[in-house]
Amino acid sequence: MTASGLTYPGVDSARLMVGMEIHVELATRSKMWTSAPNVAHPDHFDARANSLLDPVVIGMPGVLPVMNQRAVEMAIEVGLALNCRIARRCKWDRKSYYYPDLPKNYQISQYDQPICGEGEIQIPASTEAGAPMKTVRIIRAHLEEDAGKLLHEAPGGFPIDFSIVDLNRAGTPLLEIVTEPDLETPEQCVIFGQMLRSICRHLGVSEGIMQKGHMRFEPNINVVIEKDGKTYKTPIVEIKNLNSFRAVEGAVRHEYSRQIEEWLETGRVMGQRAKTTRGWDDIRQVTTLQRHKEDADEYRYFPDPDLVPLEVDQAWLDRLRSRMPEMPAALLQRYVGDYKLNIKDARALVEEPGLTRFFESVVAERVEPKRAAAMLLNYGQKRANERGCGVHELGITPAQIRQIVELADNDRIGSSAADELFGLLCEPDMENQSVESLATERKLIQVSDDSAMASWIEQAIAEQPQAADDVRKGKMAAIGRLVGAVMKASGGQANPKLAQQKLREALTA
Repeated sequence: MTASGLTYPGVDSARLMVGMEIHVELATRSKMWTSAPNVAHPDHFDARANSLLDPVVIGMPGVLPVMNQRAVEMAIEVGLALNCRIARRCKWDRKSYYYPDLPKNYQISQYDQPICGEGEIQIPASTEAGAPMKTVRIIRAHLEEDAGKLLHEAPGGFPIDFSIVDLNRAGTPLLEIVTEPDLETPEQCVIFGQMLRSICRHLGVSEGIMQKGHMRFEPNINVVIEKDGKTYKTPIVEIKNLNSFRAVEGAVRHEYSRQIEEWLETGRVMGQRAKTTRGWDDIRQVTTLQRHKEDADEYRYFPDPDLVPLEVDQAWLDRLRSRMPEMPAALLQRYVGDYKLNIKDARALVEEPGLTRFFESVVAERVEPKRAAAMLLNYGQKRANERGCGVHELGITPAQIRQIVELADNDRIGSSAADELFGLLCEPDMENQSVESLATERKLIQVSDDSAMASWIEQAIAEQPQAADDVRKGKMAAIGRLVGAVMKASGGQANPKLAQQKLREALTA
């Protein structure tokens, strides 16, 4: 077994090394260098192709860029969450290359002075319970603009024999986060990606919808091979534009085996200009060669003459630091440690930032955390799945959830009535509805009146003589049939706990 938990025949050992490049589209209202609307903002998700353009986006002669301050702040917030060194002064550079979807033929980026420098993040080394924590070092996080995209099928999914250029994405603020090659298994690559996505969503800097390209992962992979007492390193391969965690895991796993097989066949190792980029075929589950990777000098970086350097003073940095929310890792630790939630429920609550905030609001109503989690993840998630929305978007309020809990704790409603009330309060225009009055109106309040209960018990015993006789003989399993008969006689309004108690008293005196 190797350090990365992977084995391969034909070599003494093989250790996977993966560094990640992650492109995060920032959800500002406007683009990085112009006031044109940003396709990564929820207001413009469904914009018609090539409708979010202006002269700056399409690279018309004579236009000048104007920096988006909020994009810079979002980049700094991510850097703070990753414990990065925030540059007090940085500059903007032109990165020259040609693509059909890059109208200017250069990208405004950051080369030698990124906004965020070295940092690190802790992730679990595996998904197993109690797995040790692992440090992933961050090399840098720099801010740039996105390119457009090429569509290889017509709107609606119809095949075409040409490509369509959509420039809506061009100019979108893009934060590129680069790690050291500290990831050693496909599983760790996914854990890191999920953690980073959760951080960005809790910060509110990205919606993190993978299918829309809000986060794109590019693993840089090579393998350290030991054979016959010698060490060999395969050339680095960059897998481009992975937009699902399934693709990340599959591509890394496949590339590990492919690189070892290639080395066994060719003996090729790392060297100058040996890096290649490959794409991921999600159907065939293989990587395919795209091109030999350019080195930095081939991009002809130089300082952008239209932009002055950016300076971040202490007051600005302190202001951003002061409004940082609690990060997912700290939330998980608090939910498991302080609230005693199981790890599965804690992760479910942290996965969706809106649900996290709603859960915190319910707990602030003095609802016991385990009780709040159970209601949201059972009663709430069921309705959210039916409606295709988040639990926090159902309409029920934290105060109403507290009132349901109070009625249940006082034995005034049962669990099925609590579930029904939860659902009723998710209907439109119910945010000001009193829970107790609704429960009374719907006849969900349990009746504990002695005279009514005595009548229902008498009726149940008459309807279930055999069950009554069994209970008299000490066969207490039969009491369930009698409680059911009481509930039927009462139209579901009897308190089942009290009914069972009164039946025992009546039949075992």
